[in-house]
Amino acid sequence: MAIPAASRAVHPFAATPAADAPARAPWSVYAVLFASLCVILGVIWDISWHRSIGRDTFWTPAHIAIYLGGVVAGLTCGWVALTTTFAGRDEDRASAVRFWGFRAPFGAWVCIWGAFAMVTSAPFDDWWHNAYGLDVKIISPPHMLLAAGIAAIQCGAMLMALAWQNRALGDRRHLGRLYLLGAGLLLLLAATVATEHTQRWDMHTAHFYQVSTAVFLFFLVSAARASIARWPATTVAAIYTALTMVMLIVLPLFPAQPLLGPIYVQVDRFMPTDFPLLLIVPAFALDLVVHGLRGRINDWVLAAAAAVAFVVAFIAVQWPFADFLMSPYARNFFFAAHRMPYGADPSVQARWYLLKPADNVVVGLPTALALGYASARCGLWWGNWMARVQR
Repeated sequence: MAIPAASRAVHPFAATPAADAPARAPWSVYAVLFASLCVILGVIWDISWHRSIGRDTFWTPAHIAIYLGGVVAGLTCGWVALTTTFAGRDEDRASAVRFWGFRAPFGAWVCIWGAFAMVTSAPFDDWWHNAYGLDVKIISPPHMLLAAGIAAIQCGAMLMALAWQNRALGDRRHLGRLYLLGAGLLLLLAATVATEHTQRWDMHTAHFYQVSTAVFLFFLVSAARASIARWPATTVAAIYTALTMVMLIVLPLFPAQPLLGPIYVQVDRFMPTDFPLLLIVPAFALDLVVHGLRGRINDWVLAAAAAVAFVVAFIAVQWPFADFLMSPYARNFFFAAHRMPYGADPSVQARWYLLKPADNVVVGLPTALALGYASARCGLWWGNWMARVQR
């Protein structure tokens, strides 16, 4: 994927001709980032739709938003492949990847695969619902195929922005911000898929911290390694937090009425998403560790330091925050801890404000650290590869 230095001198596929001018990305990067944003917000809307209304038809606005994003990404990257192959400049082709005789940036090919996966998941999901009814789990075969397609589009958007960032001349900060936006959207997808294991009832259990460390550390560490920004992990976590808060506050502003029984709770507004995890605090700790130890230790030791920093910082803030979310102070529009889906049966309602009994987190801590070490080390590998992407 990387272009040798000599090739860069001959084919400077840079965003600007001047070394001191700000680098700019082409319209296709903005288009795939828009598609990525459209898709993940549509997913959150769709989950709220199921918890507020049920399933009345496949052609819900939330589904349209999801598949619109897939179509936009697929068509955009298809156009990039066609124009690069048949009308591209020599430097365009030199900075592209060849596949089946066509040429396009590597990120564009990843987006195209993601778009095909998303389109394939649509009839699969429709059949699944007709056969098994309303979703009771986020993790199901059609949803995993859809999630894989969404992740591919988000990774493709990141790779397209990274390729421009890594080969551009001049001020690259704008391209770096586009990459971090894509990384934040990917983190939001990971958090959404992991929701069943990261609900607030579990925040005093070892399982919650083991899953969180294994999942989120990978994305934060890889973003920090590949980025040129000063606070990359914090920025990625802030994007996840901000978008989640927007959906949490905006969704209940719109009316909704259950259309599929059984109905246990009277709902007249869309169910908001859960309050975001406080990932921004351990992300800040990661930035301090990665920046402070950069060049002083190898990646194997750095992965251990990152795992310890994440686990300690996350437990320190999320554990007491779980108590707050269960208190009357969190039952308002901002934290939305009081909102229940219409299908919450009486047994669920009875323990809505109760944390699961705290298990021995100290005993589970070594497992969380081991998972965190593996996650951080894989994140550093992926981040090192992304830092070299030029096509």
